Amino acid sequence: MSYKNILCVFGTRPEAIKMAPVVLAFRAAGIPIQICITAQHRGMLDSVMNFFELKADYDLDLMQPNQSLNKLASRIFDNMDAVLDKAKPDIVLVHGDTTTSSVAAWSAFHRGIKVGHVEAGLRTFNKYAPFPEEVNRQLTARIADYHFAPTQLARQQLIDEGILPSTVTVTGNTVIDAIQIGLQKIDNGFQSADMKLAESIIQPNKKIILVTGHRRENFGDGFENICAALATLSQRDDVQIIYPVHLNPNVQEPVRRLLGESKNISLIPPVDYPTIIYLMKNCYLILTDSGGIQEEAPSLGKPVLVFRDTTERPEAIEAGTAKIVGINAKSIITATQELLDNAAIYQQMSIASNPYGDGLAAKRIVDILLQY
Repeated sequence: MSYKNILCVFGTRPEAIKMAPVVLAFRAAGIPIQICITAQHRGMLDSVMNFFELKADYDLDLMQPNQSLNKLASRIFDNMDAVLDKAKPDIVLVHGDTTTSSVAAWSAFHRGIKVGHVEAGLRTFNKYAPFPEEVNRQLTARIADYHFAPTQLARQQLIDEGILPSTVTVTGNTVIDAIQIGLQKIDNGFQSADMKLAESIIQPNKKIILVTGHRRENFGDGFENICAALATLSQRDDVQIIYPVHLNPNVQEPVRRLLGESKNISLIPPVDYPTIIYLMKNCYLILTDSGGIQEEAPSLGKPVLVFRDTTERPEAIEAGTAKIVGINAKSIITATQELLDNAAIYQQMSIASNPYGDGLAAKRIVDILLQY
């Protein structure tokens, strides 16, 4: 099979970050590749596209306020036929675990088009955590013809589920490629308005705690507990908590209500990808429920405490670069203070090697597909 027409489909900021190196690697190899975005995340997606100098060939622009997952999925299905008719791809590449990736893969399957799954094989084996991502990634695995696993564990999990071993390749995670590209751009002078904001609020001589959070399973009591922990930690005079607050009302409301008046806490709007890199580079430690940050932070030597009860990225836990603290306020406070006060424990986490790759994942994906 000769793959002359390649279509890359994504819709969220994390997908765009991790698929950008793949697109750039195909172009560096002189292989044309088309991009379709669903714009499941509009503004955040656009900033990543601009940063990596990418332009969509097909922009479905499907984002709507308070859109249900069923509505989003149905609109992606409704629009993909027209894209597939025009693009005429031999293979569709999707990423990870979003509604966009699973529905785009399913749409290609309905048309008899091959599917390649980047970042395949991640599992928690709990269909409600993370929700809906765990089921999305399992559905995509049943459809995909080529599985690009970031780690050996991810590969083995796919094989254990009955995926043909010859179709599963360990490539590393393209997020490492992306952060290396991003760091190079920043070192070469790239600066955005968000980066200038971040630079202006950082307080010298304080340990910066970067916080991110957006998971659906933490809505309600989860974010109440997280905010209670952050309020307690903010009483320390040696820390500054910087929290880019996700726009979802289920995040905004408790965070603004419980932390809006807290000292040593800087609540800022969501920031672009280069600013996240800048903040990770300049912080002391990170508190997050993000999967991508669990992969990125070790490249910068930053310990990560994870606001979740389970993770589909156990390699970070095993490597010692991340630790699960759940959404219990006391657990979050205890683990954070330990890193702030115990230099030996901090050093142990910060120097652990990154288990997610060497920055060559995208090139490996291109090479694999060229073999077919």
